[in-house]
Amino acid sequence: MPSSFSRLPLAAALVTMLLGGCAVGPDYQQPATTEVPAFKEAGAWVSAAPADTLDRGPWWLLFGDPVLNELAARVEVSNQNVAVAVAAYAQARALVREQRASLFPLVSLNGGASRSGSSGNSTTGATGRVGNNYQLGIGGSWEPDVWGRLGRAVDGASAGAQASAADLASAKLSAQGELAANYFALRQTDAQKRLFESTLEGFQRAVEITQNRYTAGIVAKTDVLQAQTQLANARADSAGLVRQRAQLEHAIAVLVGQAPGNFSLPATDWKPAVPSIPVGVPSTLLQRRPDIAAAERRVALANEQIGIAKSGYYPNISLSASGGTGASRVADLFSAPSLVWSLGLSAAQVLFNAGRTDARVDGATAAHEQAVARYRQTVLVAFQDVEDQLAATRVLQLQQALRRQASEAADQVEQQVLNRYRAGQVGYTEVITAQATALNARRALVQAMADRQTTAVALIQSLGGGWLAAQPTP
Repeated sequence: MPSSFSRLPLAAALVTMLLGGCAVGPDYQQPATTEVPAFKEAGAWVSAAPADTLDRGPWWLLFGDPVLNELAARVEVSNQNVAVAVAAYAQARALVREQRASLFPLVSLNGGASRSGSSGNSTTGATGRVGNNYQLGIGGSWEPDVWGRLGRAVDGASAGAQASAADLASAKLSAQGELAANYFALRQTDAQKRLFESTLEGFQRAVEITQNRYTAGIVAKTDVLQAQTQLANARADSAGLVRQRAQLEHAIAVLVGQAPGNFSLPATDWKPAVPSIPVGVPSTLLQRRPDIAAAERRVALANEQIGIAKSGYYPNISLSASGGTGASRVADLFSAPSLVWSLGLSAAQVLFNAGRTDARVDGATAAHEQAVARYRQTVLVAFQDVEDQLAATRVLQLQQALRRQASEAADQVEQQVLNRYRAGQVGYTEVITAQATALNARRALVQAMADRQTTAVALIQSLGGGWLAAQPTP
């Protein structure tokens, strides 16, 4: 009886050690970020935190363009960069399953057969002997997660998979945003081309007018040359738009996973509609940025690596069991006298490794600090992106109105100067100047309209996508 009581303190100490060891490593706490109560450029704003599980909706529907809707849907299926992210996410999920499998025992089945013999001895007269030996056994081993190393490996792999899921969302959002920007640039190029077509008609009439006046001896040859120079330069600029459109079309083809030679996008009427941006943007929109979610999940992954490294201070404990049988005949393998079994418990503790475990812990701690810094930087850049795009949205709306006024005024000046030239009141240099000013004003207006659409795409991206606002307004 005293011997039994003498074992109790040892057992209690062992249980205490096992239970206490489960807490090896720091518990994860989400890093604190800069408090931003409100955006400077728009509305009230509350502190943001990543939420990578929110769905991201088809935000491109806000622009009301059926062609864009069809192309954006193809990006998610056919874009190769998205395919890379999909495969990376599948790989990360497989790693989670692999790490989770380490929590369970490993069971193996083994068997074998051998035949052996010996030659006869001529001196003693003994004859040679030949024998068969059959073995069949089943064994198992299990490493109990005493110090939490395996559990932290699973948690770390899960955080990595969640980061990969956020990376996948980022890849989709980036590809779809790039597609929308290229698409609007292509439609802007089509609008510029139509603008040049009408302008070239006017320049051609101006050449005919000056040619007639020169033939009549009213003006000098220089007027004709100036008109021809203006027309040739405008035609060259129009030809440059053809090259620009081809490059944009090729880029769109690659984004939707097609070879440029097999893809074409016919010109159509441009709808420069811009979704209305809410003045007070909810904090959940910034929370839905997948890059922030990915950065935060990688902080969690780095935190688990610290715990895994710290488990190196403690012994490795494993349990094993096996059972089997051996006989000279297959029929005797399952007889009771042939059965053997064993149970085992082993523990191994590193006594000296020249500070290797300390170095691993320090390295994991430094990696965690890097991940925290990257996460905080990602949050700061996200706030900067939103501020930039909100400011650009407001300014571009004002600029478009001013560009429209400037274009209308320049058109009137062009017509008036041309009429005065016909009346012989001004030289052709003034006509050239008025025409160039009017053309530049028209092109600036088209550019401002396209910039508003591109900025709307950038703002949606900076907010993480997946949000719905009011219907597009012209």
